[in-house]
Amino acid sequence: MSVIIETSLGDFTIDLFTDERPKCCKNFLKLCKVKYYNFCLFHSVQRNFIAQTGDPDGNGRGGESIYGTLYGEQARYFDWEFVPKIKHVKRGLVSMVNNGNNMHGSQIYCETWIDKQNNTFPLIMKRKLLFFLTLGDSLNYLDGVHTVIGEVTEGLEVIQKLNEAYCDEKFKPFRDIRIHHTIILEDPFEDPPGLDMPDRSPFSTSSCY
Repeated sequence: MSVIIETSLGDFTIDLFTDERPKCCKNFLKLCKVKYYNFCLFHSVQRNFIAQTGDPDGNGRGGESIYGTLYGEQARYFDWEFVPKIKHVKRGLVSMVNNGNNMHGSQIYCETWIDKQNNTFPLIMKRKLLFFLTLGDSLNYLDGVHTVIGEVTEGLEVIQKLNEAYCDEKFKPFRDIRIHHTIILEDPFEDPPGLDMPDRSPFSTSSCY
């Protein structure tokens, strides 16, 4: 079950762990289906650690799950999936961020590399609804905290470019890096009642460039 993510740096393909993480993967796929992630910033890129996106507000404090979009504030988050254990062992993994209460929403992150020589561990911003991509190996201290839902199987050179982005002291890239479009290659889940799918991708605004 795969999704192509088209970004301003290039495209990469994510294979989702739909058997192991059905709720997270369904949420991710349905958000892609309604074009929720279109024009989202990678608002935090911590070199050799993670890159975060999935917040339409672009600051890491917004966003909601597909259930919140459909059913309101009371359904904004859903329960954490942590069994079976899938570890943050390599570059290119995709994880949903735990919002601090063992709940998930829309945001994800990507891992980078840890600076093992200096034994430093950049701060991971725990924000509701984030997802991230891993840009490095053996980030096992994230295990049991955030939920791995898939991995990048094509386009790892784009993840490398993401890791090399120049950022300010708050890890925001000086030059905007955005998701332009998401393409679902296969979706095994039925659409929830009330899902309103656009007949075309939304138009960008001047603020996206």
